[in-house]
Amino acid sequence: MGRLAPLSEEPINEENEANNNSKKCLQSWRNWNWIKTHFSLVFNKKSNLKILLSVLGCPLFPLPVHPLSPLNEVSSSAQYIIQHFRAATGCKKLEGTVKNVFTTGKVTMDVVDDLGSTNGGNNLEKGCFVMWQMVPDKWQIELVLGGQKVLAGSNGAIAWRHTPWLGVHAAKGGVRPLRRALQGLDPLAVSGVFCAAQYMGEKQISGMDCFVLKLSADQKDLVERSDNTAEMIKHAIFGYFSQRSGLLVFLEDSYLTRIQAPGSHPTYWETTMSTKIEDYRVVDGVMIAHAGSSTALITRFGDNLKTGPAITRLEESWIIDDVAFNVPGLSLDCFIPPQELHTDSSSDDDVFYANL
Repeated sequence: MGRLAPLSEEPINEENEANNNSKKCLQSWRNWNWIKTHFSLVFNKKSNLKILLSVLGCPLFPLPVHPLSPLNEVSSSAQYIIQHFRAATGCKKLEGTVKNVFTTGKVTMDVVDDLGSTNGGNNLEKGCFVMWQMVPDKWQIELVLGGQKVLAGSNGAIAWRHTPWLGVHAAKGGVRPLRRALQGLDPLAVSGVFCAAQYMGEKQISGMDCFVLKLSADQKDLVERSDNTAEMIKHAIFGYFSQRSGLLVFLEDSYLTRIQAPGSHPTYWETTMSTKIEDYRVVDGVMIAHAGSSTALITRFGDNLKTGPAITRLEESWIIDDVAFNVPGLSLDCFIPPQELHTDSSSDDDVFYANL
């Protein structure tokens, strides 16, 4: 098992790019001017690669994974659906036997600047990723796209991320799983988070009749993921489970953040991400999704935007090349956070992007 070859981690050349000096970055993270500059990049065509990696690269799930309670007695509609999912994937056989998981895959990403634009596909970026997981709550991912690399990980106590433009920083809030892992790659984690979900009824997705389960971040977690200029108002996710196969076939989540500097009008940022999960294949007796696609919509609105809401669409498709369980040599040392990580210097970037 090898790590991706080192690549240049110099920031993308663009006008008004923030100074790459890590100390200056740390000092400016809580500065309102930095926030305004940072978010103006969402609608700057030169920053497509940065936005793709920030939003689609390694977002976190809204909630942590809790130990799965026994499902011998079905006490709710959600548990019935998860029991069906566990039977369909065969993930019960992983309990107590799988210590770690290794996954590799390829990604293709694109930015569509305006809804209805016909220019989509002209700026496709291709890349790949490697992901390690150690049961129950340790993980790490390296994703390369367009010559730039992002890394993220968790040692079970703290989640962190490293980008070429911000360096290493800790994610705000409690430790949560990587959203990419719950896109059909980790059925045990899917079971663990959705067994306590709220049953929302039935809905047809892509011609499939599905049961819908909903999860929402609680108020305590939302407060932990906010600061004095950015308030996270909500973060919810819906899981769609096929009535026919029992498999998770669609994820849809959204979060809303309120930005306001003293003496100014508030601006609201809403990000929604819809993910189609498909091509389930058997790996050591367990059904694992091997392909899918995501669409993220970033909407900015508020009284200070005279032209109305500004919307950008991001698109991603991926395929899984390899999934392996119990890889020799993977130890706890592989999940140690970088030495330069300062847990008290989380960036505002986590509030808006890493919390997807």
